[in-house]
Amino acid sequence: MDEGLMIDKILNNNVVIAKHPSYEEVVLIGKGIGFGKKKGEAASFNKADKTFLLRNEKEKEQYVNLLPHIEEDFIDFMNDILYHIENRMGQELNEHIHVALTDHLAFAINRSQKNMQFRNPFLPEIESLYPKEYQVAMEVVTMIYDKTTIRFPEGEVGFIALHIHSAVTDKTLREINRHNQLITTLVQLVEETMEVTIDRHSVDYHRLVQHLHRAIDRVYQEENTGDEIRLANMLKQEYPICYNLAWKLIKVMQKQLNKPVDETEAIYLTIHLQRLTYKS
Repeated sequence: MDEGLMIDKILNNNVVIAKHPSYEEVVLIGKGIGFGKKKGEAASFNKADKTFLLRNEKEKEQYVNLLPHIEEDFIDFMNDILYHIENRMGQELNEHIHVALTDHLAFAINRSQKNMQFRNPFLPEIESLYPKEYQVAMEVVTMIYDKTTIRFPEGEVGFIALHIHSAVTDKTLREINRHNQLITTLVQLVEETMEVTIDRHSVDYHRLVQHLHRAIDRVYQEENTGDEIRLANMLKQEYPICYNLAWKLIKVMQKQLNKPVDETEAIYLTIHLQRLTYKS
């Protein structure tokens, strides 16, 4: 397996980039793995605590530029964090988390040291949509506090949870954030139209957000929820306000996603909205 593995770039004493005939560029991370080494020397997977591939040229450039600004001990600590995430999530993580989360946490620590905080406007949606990722993110924040005594603001938990979700679903952060922003817009439209304020910690809020999230997934999968014309007509007559609002939400989704939304989504949305009306 080590055959043909040669050091190409020494990023610091603990991180090197090696060339492999099959895997192309491989990042090897391990205590002292780059110490005293030179380009062109043979490398070994057995001496690395962690390895990952650098398939994306942009991520490679980002990682190479990032490491000089990070203490070498922090790279070892990132190994512990990523191992914890992988173990808790019960699956392998997409390789891009090595670059993305290392980058995020390094600068999050820097921001906290300078008492600079960013508000996370999607925190309630993130906690509702990705409860397991959110819990693991809280554990990561605790690990960071135990290691550095730096206390992250709650918003950082949400950002870390998004990185974890991105790594287990292979979705980009941009795509995830776009969907979360759409869900926030839809919930706000519900509140404005129905003149209610939905408790972000309520079961009804959780159900509504989960349904909107699944509806967006169904749009991308082009999944048809079935033909329920009789039920739709009944809901339209019984709950006209909720039914019309459901269609407003669908039109917003269609515009933002630039994809058709199955008409029967209006049925399920109407039921969720009627539950909110009944309890408001």
